[in-house]
Amino acid sequence: MTTRNQKIIELLNRRQKDLTVFMDEVHKPHNLAAIVRTCDAVGIGEVHAVYPEGMLASCHGTAMGSNRWVETHTHDNLKDGVKLLKSQGKKVLAAHFSERAVDFRSIDYAQPTALLVGSEKYGVSEQAAELADEHILVPMLGMVQSLNVSVATAIILYEAQRQREAAGMYANCQIDRDTFERLRFEWLHPEVQKFCIKHQIRYPFINEEGDIEDPEWHQLRLSIKA
Repeated sequence: MTTRNQKIIELLNRRQKDLTVFMDEVHKPHNLAAIVRTCDAVGIGEVHAVYPEGMLASCHGTAMGSNRWVETHTHDNLKDGVKLLKSQGKKVLAAHFSERAVDFRSIDYAQPTALLVGSEKYGVSEQAAELADEHILVPMLGMVQSLNVSVATAIILYEAQRQREAAGMYANCQIDRDTFERLRFEWLHPEVQKFCIKHQIRYPFINEEGDIEDPEWHQLRLSIKA
């Protein structure tokens, strides 16, 4: 437990609270899963999504569930989702080819940032382009003028990771203590987490090594089983 506990602590200490991705109607499961995996790899702990009209959220939940290390926040519509991100002080960057688009490498990703990516077929919508603070693009030198959405997202996020690492932003924990301890518990004890949710009881306390150390909670659990 100690080795896994230390791994999780190190991971949580590197999470970038003010860097995220907003997926606007990305619908293919392999793209959803790939984007979420990349987010985890560069230290992003939360992503946002709007589902295509007529598609069940449960379908996306299955794809997102392939990576339980990243929390997904879903929104009823694009406007409300972008409004929330902006209220958190994040600059919304749309991966979108337009007259005002700039090379993605010219952006300062050390600032609070949300990368907005569009659907596989149509890309970023007109509404999304209007709501975004800036447009960015990945330069294309070949005949093909677009990249797969998950590939483009990965390229941009690794530039953000490079800049943030150079700025020392992975050296200090960014998430609050309550969230830190909640995630540490859930990742160390997923079965206990399910038990607590099923029976609507609090999580037990865990010690510095990650082991459950809560006599009162153990009594509560035994009374439920009885």
